[in-house]
Amino acid sequence: MRIVFMGTPEFAVPSLDMLVREGYDVAAVVTQPDKPKGRGKKLAAPPVKEYALEKGIEVLQPEKVKTADFVNQIRNIAPDLLVTAAYGKILSKELLDVPPLGCINVHASLLPKYRGAAPINWCIINGEKITGVTTMFTDEGMDTGDMLLKRQVEITDEMTVGELHDILSLVGAEVLKETLIKLKDGTLQHEPQNHEEATYAPMIDKTIGEIDWNKPAQEIHNLVRGTNPWPGAYTFYKGDRMKVWKTRVANDGYAGKKPGTICKITKEELIVATGDGFLSIIEVQFDSGRKMGINECGHNLDEGEVLG
Repeated sequence: MRIVFMGTPEFAVPSLDMLVREGYDVAAVVTQPDKPKGRGKKLAAPPVKEYALEKGIEVLQPEKVKTADFVNQIRNIAPDLLVTAAYGKILSKELLDVPPLGCINVHASLLPKYRGAAPINWCIINGEKITGVTTMFTDEGMDTGDMLLKRQVEITDEMTVGELHDILSLVGAEVLKETLIKLKDGTLQHEPQNHEEATYAPMIDKTIGEIDWNKPAQEIHNLVRGTNPWPGAYTFYKGDRMKVWKTRVANDGYAGKKPGTICKITKEELIVATGDGFLSIIEVQFDSGRKMGINECGHNLDEGEVLG
């Protein structure tokens, strides 16, 4: 089976690696253009490109995928199937019509829940206990095609988006492997999505991480987990931005405290009042420094100060 693989971030690499290891003919990899990264703003290749170059696979990085030139380029490669995983752009009908077997996408949610760009972040931010991976036939919409196979994954209360991402990327490769086996032997079933049950996971930006201390402790804890490692949850202490990397919901009670008030400082944690309950902050980082446990920086913080 001749395949063109389309993907960009680290999430997509295990799926591409599976195709290579299982002996599929990966004729080309399509990924997004190199982008500036870090303080020096040097161009950095997407993880999928780095992997493909290591394996000697042709890499295409079009600025736009809906042009006739790009569609013809894929047509000349003559793939039997397109496989996509977190590519980052919606594909045109003209492109989807090129391979006779269509296009299969690996999506990091249990569709129709969490269609869109950031399903892993939003399922944690929203406090979900279960998520997973769905393979689907891609159509012209945003994650609206017929579903193929699903695999569930449990979300624990301490799991960060980084940890869940790594789990789902490996599960995605496993589900894709099973999907292609069923496609080859003619047993693959597909199920239309119930669009009325759809929810959306829009792109994450840095502003999403600002903590609103009027919200319940559990919601803030979910935000911290759902933005770790990027973009990071943050608040302000005496005007300085303080990123909050690790928290837990605390049982301590300090009646009548304003949300955001530091109620207690110990060697291990800050206990902070919220709109409902109390949050223990365990690891922080100020803009000018590194990540630190409260045991390292607690002496520079004062009880009674209000965060935010």
